[in-house]
Amino acid sequence: MQQLRSWFHGPLASFDTETTGVDVEQDRIVSAALVVQSAPGGAAAVRNWLANPGVPIPEQARAVHGISDDRVRAHGRPPRTVAVEVALALAEQSRAGAPLVVMNAPYDLTLLDRELRRHGAGSLTEVLGGAELLVLDPRVLDKQMDRYRKGRRTLTDLCGHYGVSLVGAHDAAADALAALELVRAVASQHPERLGGLSPAELHLRQAIWHAAQARGLERWFERAGTPERVDTAWPLRPARCRCGERLEPGHACELAA
Repeated sequence: MQQLRSWFHGPLASFDTETTGVDVEQDRIVSAALVVQSAPGGAAAVRNWLANPGVPIPEQARAVHGISDDRVRAHGRPPRTVAVEVALALAEQSRAGAPLVVMNAPYDLTLLDRELRRHGAGSLTEVLGGAELLVLDPRVLDKQMDRYRKGRRTLTDLCGHYGVSLVGAHDAAADALAALELVRAVASQHPERLGGLSPAELHLRQAIWHAAQARGLERWFERAGTPERVDTAWPLRPARCRCGERLEPGHACELAA
């Protein structure tokens, strides 16, 4: 009898951004990439976007991704156009049945949501038009599978730990491809715990795992004497208005600036 393939042997899509900074509520998308691979080791189809964020790119961000103000002014497209195109491309992959890999998903997906809202296109959920993203976050998966391992868990660190090639780090396409291959590697090392679950089941479990991981990190900060709140929401942080409440339909306040 032929053995059924697990999800990590099949098609995966992967999304990544480079930005003006690390604040999902304030910072802007500078570049984005969507990488699609039909099977492990197969050729990857890559789609890239370059946006003119409409604000200066801080030197600290330029030092990371190498994208200058001159470049985005000359070649970048309007941020609303880019954000909508990216969201629609994600929806297309969802409808095609490809799970979406996003390293540290609450960062990139929340930032995309805020860009859409900022430019009057609606929320990410609205632009997806009913397409359901089944997200696979290598950071969450690794922390759950190997929770007591010491050391950092950045994309570079995880690629080194799992033997995944990362060439050209901090390029959106390079990072997206590495994250995709990283998810395959994590699942391949833990097939009994991850391979038997569907992407939909994993999506739900990662939300629970991430919340527990966030609460554990908060307790660590408390013990270190530096209390800090860690957001438990995954894969998308809820939008909040200027008064601090969640931005729900009918709420009178505006999105936090």
